[in-house]
Amino acid sequence: MGRETALRRLAKGDNVIVIGSGEAKGRALVDRVSSPNLHFLRADLSSVAEVERVVREVSDRHESVDALALFANRVNAERVETEDGLEATFALYYLSRYLLSHRLRPVLDASENPVIISVAGVGVTAGRVHWEDPQLTAKYGRVRAQLQAGRANDLLGVAFAEEGGGRARYVMYHPGFTRSGLDGVANPVVRGAVKLAARFFARSVAESARPVVDWIDRPPAAPLTAVDRGRPVDPALRTLDSADAARLARYTETLV
Repeated sequence: MGRETALRRLAKGDNVIVIGSGEAKGRALVDRVSSPNLHFLRADLSSVAEVERVVREVSDRHESVDALALFANRVNAERVETEDGLEATFALYYLSRYLLSHRLRPVLDASENPVIISVAGVGVTAGRVHWEDPQLTAKYGRVRAQLQAGRANDLLGVAFAEEGGGRARYVMYHPGFTRSGLDGVANPVVRGAVKLAARFFARSVAESARPVVDWIDRPPAAPLTAVDRGRPVDPALRTLDSADAARLARYTETLV
């Protein structure tokens, strides 16, 4: 979906920076498009230092940023610890979004109509932040880690919007089952089953990315917008609790 969004925005004449950990894939995209408006920035976004480097490079090169679209996620069958001592799913799927949203705020505020779009699982109520062990040192599971980071991203959007003081609107978007990233499933049997199901039940990448592309042109007026598969999400949902959002923000600041 990130690649689709980048290509669609390039077609509209935008200057686009694609950030990713895969040097070969990034260079292949740049070579394929062959546009001076496309820039690839290689970075491991599960690393706090790497995210801070990205922020410096983007801020040094550009006086303003109109849109920040957040897609990064990776499923790990076993618990992986980053160089910062953090559980990798939490670090990549949640913490990188927290850092990019906050650290790029000055260049976003310099834009006339800035927007941040976080593609995750808003509207899903399964899972929670495990306050007693957020890094899942005692009990790790790939689904447990994904759900926790997804709920953390819900709370990130709530806290960001409630903090105020910035111009960027925050959009949380759950596209639903999409034919995107299916090759990243490690188990070949599971991967085959998921791909088969996707042929019949998943949305196309273009269809799922369309709202992201449109929000960049026309950001919502509200400080926070949450959309689950085309439907607005009830802000009273327990996964969007303001107190939990503030608690997570405090915990996150102790990490960074």
